[in-house]
Amino acid sequence: MVRLLERVGLPGFSAREVSVLSGGEQQRVSLARALANRPEVLLLDEPTSALDEESKVGIEELISSLVRDHGLTCVMVTHDREQARRMCNRVILLEAGQLVQTGTAVEVLGA
Repeated sequence: MVRLLERVGLPGFSAREVSVLSGGEQQRVSLARALANRPEVLLLDEPTSALDEESKVGIEELISSLVRDHGLTCVMVTHDREQARRMCNRVILLEAGQLVQTGTAVEVLGA
C-alpha cells in the first residue's frame, strides 16, 4: 500500500487516519485502495464533487494518469459537463433517468 500511496501523491501517509485528511487527500487514498485490487475497470461516482478547484484539477490529472499508466477502463458518473468534456472519450447522457444520447464527448457535449 505504501507504493500505491506514493503513486497517488501521498508518500508518508500510511500511518495517518483517513478522517484527518483533506477531501482531496481522502480521494487519493480511495484511488490507492481501489488500485490495490488491481482492477481492470475503475468505477467512479462524482470523484471531485466536494473538492475545491485546485484539488479537483489534481484528482482529474491523477485519474487520467492512472487510467493511462495502468491501462484501465474508467466509468465515471458526473454532473459536471466540463469535466466530462475534459476527461471522457465516450459519454452517455441521461436526463431524468432516461438515455438521451451516447457518443464521443464532442458529439454529445459539443466542442
